[in-house]
Amino acid sequence: MKIALDIIVEDKPGVLNAITGEIYRSNINIEHINTGEKRRGRAKVYIEIEGGGDKKVEDLKARLSKIDGVKSVKEVPTFSEVYGKRIIVVGGGAQVAEVARGAISEADRHNIRGEKISVDTIPLVGEERLEKAVRAVARLSRAKVLVLAGSLMGGKISEAVKEVRDRGIIVISLKMAGSVPSVCDLVVTDPIQAGVMAVMAIADTAEFDITKQRGRVY
Repeated sequence: MKIALDIIVEDKPGVLNAITGEIYRSNINIEHINTGEKRRGRAKVYIEIEGGGDKKVEDLKARLSKIDGVKSVKEVPTFSEVYGKRIIVVGGGAQVAEVARGAISEADRHNIRGEKISVDTIPLVGEERLEKAVRAVARLSRAKVLVLAGSLMGGKISEAVKEVRDRGIIVISLKMAGSVPSVCDLVVTDPIQAGVMAVMAIADTAEFDITKQRGRVY
């Protein structure tokens, strides 16, 4: 059983430690935690937890509400329920836009049938900036596929791609100059088709096995 909690707290030291300590004492596992949205001396803590039944979770919510500095505890849908699996598209603006076009169109078909697939994009240029962006994908929650959209990528970016793939993230590249295509799972010439295949690679409602496509160029 996985649930999510939105917790509004006073923005001061020790509150997050108290919250996680209470969850630990409840023998409930923390799957994901995120903090942010600091406003007027308050902050939001979003936590996804797993391992407790209804009564256990209700007891936990009651105890969390009593922590000094906690203003409210609200159960909300998890990010997986709302936004589902994520596709991240990084690279040049024109190519990113075309990949996103294909991915969004294909995701719409599968989401209508019950999937939850979202598409995130960031247009970037420069080896250092792209390398940092690629490595950061491994730290993003729910990221399943990275699409590299550009005309030239290599060097440090290729090393970052290897690191991301080692973390279990599928990497698709447009056909381009540089060493990046040689270290990706799949290389696709047409950017719209690359977006479509990115969605198909993770959609439960698609008959597409990425393990049978690895190393191919389309």
